[in-house]
Amino acid sequence: MASQEEQEQPLVVDPINDDAGADSFFSGHTGSSLTSIRSSILQHQFENGRTYHSFSAGNMQHYIFLLTFRGEISLSPKSAGAKRVLDIGTGTGAWAIDYADAHPEAEVIGVDLSPIQPAWVPPNLQFEIDDVEQDWTWTKPFDFIFSRAMAGSFTDPGAVVEKAFKALEPGGVLEMQDFICRYWCDDGTQKADSAMEQLSDACFEAAEKMGRPLDLAPTYKGLLEKAGFVDVVEKRFKWPLNSWPKDPYYKELGKWTLAMMDGGIEGLSLALLTRGLGWSPEKALVTISEARKVMKDRNVHTYLPM
Repeated sequence: MASQEEQEQPLVVDPINDDAGADSFFSGHTGSSLTSIRSSILQHQFENGRTYHSFSAGNMQHYIFLLTFRGEISLSPKSAGAKRVLDIGTGTGAWAIDYADAHPEAEVIGVDLSPIQPAWVPPNLQFEIDDVEQDWTWTKPFDFIFSRAMAGSFTDPGAVVEKAFKALEPGGVLEMQDFICRYWCDDGTQKADSAMEQLSDACFEAAEKMGRPLDLAPTYKGLLEKAGFVDVVEKRFKWPLNSWPKDPYYKELGKWTLAMMDGGIEGLSLALLTRGLGWSPEKALVTISEARKVMKDRNVHTYLPM
């Protein structure tokens, strides 16, 4: 695990990359499964030719988090030893499946708005379709609640944190992993007028208008403390957007981040731009295409703050 000082250090650029043009991307792998899901909701929302809640490369994202945390599935004291676990916004269910597999003694529940989880899962895991912004109906307390990549998903994240606090038994833990959906650069190689900056600014504006801001991760510590949590710890990491770093660990992390973003940036951005700003799909796709070119350019040293 990187120390806080190591996390804050700027990444060193690989000089070979600066002459190497643009990165290509590669496919990730997917997860496996073991008992059946209970779900009666099979509808998906279609818009702009895409199926929302089902396009996500959730398994690839799960692998990137594992790579970021050097194989650890969680950074909290409940990485092991939890008896009853809730995974908020479980998505593809990759995290919940891995946790349930590794801890067969734990009861694990994954909850999401859409039924995109696999049909066969570990026997100690069940998936439920529900909206965690509504009243929570679980009557038995949890000792570990987990949330990942939920920025932009909640209209009132503070209220969700408060619900989690009330649903935990004494000594229980809430862990929230997220990134700021803005592309940062420490050395000026990403210009203010670049397509990446334009796309980032437009998506943030759209999300704000929709009441679902994307820059919530830095506020989580304060939200937890306000809700009553104690001993709150914040850790910061960086996801390079391609293989530009010199360090082999960050270079590998950048390759996977590029693969995920190259496959997901259209779905992530298209809904925001068309719904939030009223852009036509054609205008949005042109901006996204230009941003993709910058994202793959190893001369531009951008990263996602985690």
